[in-house]
Amino acid sequence: MWLFTVISAAWLLASPAQAGIKELGSHFSQPTSDPDPRGFDRTGFTDMGAIPPDFHKENTVTSDIPYDGFDDDDYIDFDKILAEGSDDYSEGDEIDEIATPAPDIDIFAEPSDPKTRRARLLRLFHGRSRLQRINMVNAHFGFNLYRSLRNHVNQTDNILLAPAGISIAMAMVSLGAGSSTHEQLYTALGFAEFVNASHHYENATVHKLFRKLTHRLFRRNFGYTLRSVNDVYVKKDVVVKDVFRAETKAFYYAEPQSVDFRDPAFLTKANQRISKITKGLIKEPLKAVDPNMVLMLLNYLYFKGTWEQKFPKEATHYRNFRINEKTNVRVPMMSNKANYQAAADHELECDILQLPYTGNISMLIALPNKISGMRDLEKEISPTIINKWLKNMTNRTREVVLPKFKLEQNYDLISNLKEMGVTDLFQENGDFSGMTDQEVSINWLQHQGTITVNEEGTEAAALTQVGFMPLSTQNRFVVDHPFLFLIYEHRTDCLVFVGRVVDPSQS
Repeated sequence: MWLFTVISAAWLLASPAQAGIKELGSHFSQPTSDPDPRGFDRTGFTDMGAIPPDFHKENTVTSDIPYDGFDDDDYIDFDKILAEGSDDYSEGDEIDEIATPAPDIDIFAEPSDPKTRRARLLRLFHGRSRLQRINMVNAHFGFNLYRSLRNHVNQTDNILLAPAGISIAMAMVSLGAGSSTHEQLYTALGFAEFVNASHHYENATVHKLFRKLTHRLFRRNFGYTLRSVNDVYVKKDVVVKDVFRAETKAFYYAEPQSVDFRDPAFLTKANQRISKITKGLIKEPLKAVDPNMVLMLLNYLYFKGTWEQKFPKEATHYRNFRINEKTNVRVPMMSNKANYQAAADHELECDILQLPYTGNISMLIALPNKISGMRDLEKEISPTIINKWLKNMTNRTREVVLPKFKLEQNYDLISNLKEMGVTDLFQENGDFSGMTDQEVSINWLQHQGTITVNEEGTEAAALTQVGFMPLSTQNRFVVDHPFLFLIYEHRTDCLVFVGRVVDPSQS
């Protein structure tokens, strides 16, 4: 029985080279070049075209992380790919006809009901591109995984997940899964529902759209930095099927590399590479490697954004943050007065604030009205709710008070995925016949992430009006007790990160 590891990490990404299996040494050494930050003006507040080349160097959001320039290989050369005609870039933007749900189905009824789930999904899919649809499915999976994780941690613990990165890693694993294991994985991730939503879709459509998502999200000229990389390490005496190797390369730009897991040098070099591509945010995440491991898949996701309207540093002061009814902590709280989109969800008893970054991506803050209201909000959060929030926000001048925070979280997600129905991957009877003829199973699935929010920005290694009214009269938004946050890319409706801050004094 072979073992293999999947590590999904919410970090910085570098794109793997696009070739066959190569020597490990060349994988860890990459040439460097100067950055070329570019962007566009979406709101009129920032002229990204006028930003000098050293913009990101001068505006790094953490003073303790050295800037050493971007690597040439940190990004996939999409312009070259598209020029060669190797991909239909418009495919992911197609809008297929979706049957309207039956009128007698209450799409706001109990979400565990299969008919209701399908009705919600189909209604959300109307008028959406394929990319947006797959991201709605990813977000639904991400929220379910969040809820499972929440049930295994303390109520006072902060949480950080990167749903997009986890979905990418699991979709890549599914390429090597046999029929029964593949079906189980697709069902748990929501890909089965996606495929069944339209007669235009098949299993391969999921992988094509993840390739498209990589194209759309990780280009350089959007005004923020979002990176992804997928590394595949294979035990040197294990034969990996050519189809799996070709598909991981074609869809996920993952380059299988033959390595000796028994060699201590592998651990050192792998950690050096992770530290390099995360610009030092993640140091030595791999403490040990099982020498019997057959395959290791690594997925990294990193976001760095600059607020459209930065918080003045001179306005940051220590204030009380209420962890619960009895406990306060003194933390640095940022303050700014500007035009912000916000809303009030009276049904979920929370206020929502949108903090935009330069380039169509933003952080959504969901603040329960009561300190004890986090549980209900976590229970109900869904793509349907997010869609309702975004469609019903109002824009006005507001004073925003938000704590600075830095989260560093590390989870083993095997037990959580088992709760969600993914069991074959971690058992001896798991079917990985699409990957190798040898018996394998996953013995470790690690998700690790870092996010920093301060005055400059962030760095991170509806359907109805019922119970909902715009937040039109509130002119102060003070985030002084536990809250949820989401980093959301609006072109593709991609939920990049989701988390909660219960105690901003703790990382």
